[in-house]
Amino acid sequence: MEITLTQPAGLVVSPAFSHVAVVPAGATTIYVGGQNGVDETGAVVSHDAGEQALRAVENARTALASQGASLDDVISWTIYIHQDADLRAAYGAVAATLARDGAPPLVSAALVAGLAVPGAVIEVSAIAAVIRE
Repeated sequence: MEITLTQPAGLVVSPAFSHVAVVPAGATTIYVGGQNGVDETGAVVSHDAGEQALRAVENARTALASQGASLDDVISWTIYIHQDADLRAAYGAVAATLARDGAPPLVSAALVAGLAVPGAVIEVSAIAAVIRE
């Protein structure tokens, strides 16, 4: 039994994302709600998009770890980035953290006019799948 991430023929091939995830019956699926670049008190950690992106991913890592999963178990990321944020700084800050062996996860991203947390410029959510034997 394994979790499969694929880039089917006829679709763009990217080192940054896959197009399809197949999670077999019996795997544990973990959903992580939107995480911003905030500390444990809810305060935005910085006005810098890169620092916020790093903290948002670290917050997702903490949420995953609470359920026995890791960033390597993420099969899908959803990313909301404020339209005025520095995309290169945000992506550049987390690219090495999200890199992994094998097929990359699915990624959906959108530029948005605003986020619910005042001062936040990025929000990430994740879906992970783990085969527990």
